[in-house]
Formats: sequence, C-alpha cells, structure tokens
Amino acid sequence: MALDPKTPSYVTSDKTSFAYISARDRWPVIITGAIDDTYRSVMSSNDTAKEEEGKKIVEELARLKYELQHDRQLTPLRDDGQPDITLYNQELEKLGTPTWFNLPWLFSECYLYRRMQTSFSLSTCWKNYDVFARQKINTFRSSRPAVIELASRYQDLVTQMATDKSKTGPEAEEAQKILFYEMCEICLWGNATDLSLLTSLTYEDIQKLQGSEARKNSEKNILVNDLGAAYDVLKKARDEGKKERRVDIVLDNAGFELYVDLILAGYLLSAGLATTVVLHPKSMPWFVSDVLPADFAALLSALASPKSFYETPSEDEERQNKTPAPLSDKEAEQLSFLFQEWARFHAEGQLIMRPNRFWTHGGSFWRLPAEEKELLEDLKSSELVIFKGDLNYRKLTGDVAWDPATPFTEAIGPLGPGSGVNILALRTCKADVVVGLDSGIDEKLRAMEGGGGASGKREWAWSGKWAVVSFSGGK
Repeated sequence: MALDPKTPSYVTSDKTSFAYISARDRWPVIITGAIDDTYRSVMSSNDTAKEEEGKKIVEELARLKYELQHDRQLTPLRDDGQPDITLYNQELEKLGTPTWFNLPWLFSECYLYRRMQTSFSLSTCWKNYDVFARQKINTFRSSRPAVIELASRYQDLVTQMATDKSKTGPEAEEAQKILFYEMCEICLWGNATDLSLLTSLTYEDIQKLQGSEARKNSEKNILVNDLGAAYDVLKKARDEGKKERRVDIVLDNAGFELYVDLILAGYLLSAGLATTVVLHPKSMPWFVSDVLPADFAALLSALASPKSFYETPSEDEERQNKTPAPLSDKEAEQLSFLFQEWARFHAEGQLIMRPNRFWTHGGSFWRLPAEEKELLEDLKSSELVIFKGDLNYRKLTGDVAWDPATPFTEAIGPLGPGSGVNILALRTCKADVVVGLDSGIDEKLRAMEGGGGASGKREWAWSGKWAVVSFSGGK
C-alpha cells in the first residue's frame, strides 16, 4: 500500500463509481455463474470423491456470495501454498478488517477471484479446474464469423508482405505504418472492430484507407492515440539492425481477444517489427475471461482441427438439437494456415508463453519493482511491452481518482520514464480511471447522453465505447 499512488482509490462505497455497481450487481452474478458451472461438472462426474469435493466447493462459493451480498467483513485467505496469500492477508490486515461495500475496488475485486480460487486449489480433484473455461470457449465459438473473416484477411496480409518485402521508399514506409495501426486497432477493439477496414491487404489499397471515412470512424472514439510513438520504437530497432527485437503482450481476455492478440503477434513477427513475442497469461482463473496457458493450447487445438471444433455441437446446442453449419474447405484451409504459422513461431521459440504470479497479485503495478524484481528486469529486455485491456490499465495507473488530464507517464509511477520499460496500453474504457486526456474532454463526454451529466458519475467510461492508447518511453 505504501508503494501505491497517494491519490484516493476508487472504493465500493462510492455510489457515483462503477466500483459500487460492480460490487452490488456484477459480482453476485459472476459467483452464481461459477456455482452453476461447478454444479454441472459435479452432476456429470462418475467419481464419488470428486463429486463430494465439488459439492463442498459449491457450498463455499455460495457462502462467499452470501457474505458479499450481506456486506460481511472480508476474511483472511486460506493458505494454499502460494506466496501471494501472505501479501493478500497482510493487505487485508492493513485495511482494518473492511466489509465488502467499503474498501478499495481494485483490491476487493482481486481478492474475490483469489478467494474463489482457494476453494479449488485446496481440493484434491479440482486443483486445475477452470470454472470459467466453458464460458471462454463458447465465446470463441460464437465469434465464428469474425474468426473466419480475420483468418482470410491475415493470410492475404502475410502473403502480400512476403511479396512486397523488397519495396522501399516513402510509400512503402507509410503503408507499413498504416498496417501497424490497423493491426493494433483490431487488437484494441477485439470483436467490436469493423473488419471492413481490411478490405484488401495490398499496400496500395491500404494507403487509400489513410484519411478515409472508414478509418476516421474507427478512430474517432480513441481519445488518446500514441500508436505512432510505439511504431517509431519498433521501426528504429529494426532499421538499426538490432538482432534481438522482443515485444511483450500482457494478455487480457481469452477467446476472440486472444485470437486477435495472436494475429497481432504473428503480424509483428512477419513484418520484422519483432523477432520474438512473449505472451503473459494469468496463472489461475481470473476476472472470468482472462487468458490461462490452457486457453492458448485450446485455441491452437481449435485451429488445428477447425472442422471438428466448429461442426461439433456445444453442450447447449446438443440440448437444443441444433447442428452447426459446416465450414467450407476454403475456410478450414485459412484457419489451418493460422495454426501452421503460429505453431511454427511457437516451435521456433519466437512465440513464447510466460506466466507469472505477479499478474494476479491484489495490488497495482506500481508495486512491480518491489514485489517482482526479476519480472521487471525481464521486461527491460523488451523493445515494447503492450498491456491489453481495462484491468491492466487500472493496475498500471493504480486505479485511483486521477484528474483525467494527468499525463499517463505520471499516472504509471515507477513504470514511467526512467523505468527501463517502454509501455503501450491498449484499453477500451470500462472503469472510472482515465488519464492523458486533453483539458475539457472529460467534461464534454460527461455532458453527452449517457455520459453521467450532473450525477457525478463518469458513465461514459463504463461502456467500452471509448478507448485510450497510451505510450510511455521508459528507456
């Protein structure tokens, strides 16, 4: 706590904040979903010991939901053998035995998922169970049209880049920069991206997109856009002939978002903007949809056998007697192309998965230099560390009530200038904290319909409609 910003945190007792809504409305629904998922697995098990343990886990999750909804005090986490338990319990003690509806939002939300995990990690038969796995894979399955569309675009892109590698000069340079913007913006928006932007991936047609209405429409809701600075860092390293050029991606959601993250990673490697991409997943089920190493394996498995994955009915489809439409041979070939590309990068050590327990600690990333020095030193080896999503942004900025005009470089504290780490945050806004805005922008957005108005709420920042792409040069 002493390492965090001195600015007041967002708290679950503040009725003008999204923290208040999260604690009262969202979290009980999430726990209920976890109870239902575990119960389904219990009912389908033929193992008596597993059934008994599963029923106990269901009871523990139900107790957690009761304590939350009745504003009980948070209790110390049970020791499951992981060192972060001590950190959680020390912080809880410093907070003075708080209740659910009166404590810092960031810590309470992290505590919620860490406590849910103890019920599984302290069991014998459920240690490696991901209570959110069904939800994640179903979400990816439901994104089928966008998955196929983007696979087609990506194959065209990689083929075109290989053909045009010899092209030089201002036009080729500009086309490369536009491609970088396009790929990062797909990564930013996930399946909300207007894929029509990538209608034809020749450099000539991409240049026509610059300044087009489609491009302007996709960018008008990006309130801060520092992609140019990030591109300059990667281009400089490439042009200088630096042998090892690493990019790190601190992942957010599984499913389609992980898919577009891999699209970005593959593009960076194919374009020569990186020689290695290191992916940072979580080490335990986290914030419902965050990426675990197993999600990476599941995604590659789906792409390795796309017809089997997409044409086999899900549990829900089986109950409804629905049969998925078959994939065409061309669609299957395009998805297999992705698998072959990514599997090759992975096999050759260019695409690496590197989990670390720090990403599921209860505090902000301001604590990184003190809590995980080895991880910080490792990140310094990277040309650029891309932090994906809302939670990573909250952790970077400490999830405190900054003035929205506060520079991003100031709001990330010890990870800012001089840290040795170049940071790019790709974040669609789904929480109150936001920094780096020009003066008056927050007031203008609050005055819009649904923006919060005179309520004191920053409602415009809760919906994911707006985004910030913020860079900090730490080297």
